[in-house]
Amino acid sequence: MIPDDLLYSASHEWARIDGQEALVGITDFAQCQLGDITFIELPSAGDGVAQGREIGSIESVKAATELNSPVTGTVLEVNEELDGAPEKINRDPYGAGWMIRVKLSETPRELLTSEQYKVLAECRE
Repeated sequence: MIPDDLLYSASHEWARIDGQEALVGITDFAQCQLGDITFIELPSAGDGVAQGREIGSIESVKAATELNSPVTGTVLEVNEELDGAPEKINRDPYGAGWMIRVKLSETPRELLTSEQYKVLAECRE
């Protein structure tokens, strides 16, 4: 399932925009491709992030890959629960598996709607 209230990057991250803030995570398609997630490295509160730039990494039983930010701004909060339980990303990528909350410094550009992302991800729901 691809929620309609989110925007998506081509690198399979999502952003839930609420005013001047965004909650960020990876998509269900991404977590499915990775398999069981075993470790995640995220920026710290106060760090700056830039749209399309690396913000950390994620490791699974299948692969390790970089995480990119779908937005530009300052990290307000990091989901600390992922430190001891990265599998929350597998179980609930759009809920409990969120990664960072960002105060936006500019409007995100070139993100995909849910309909556009469905075509990119070729989801098999």
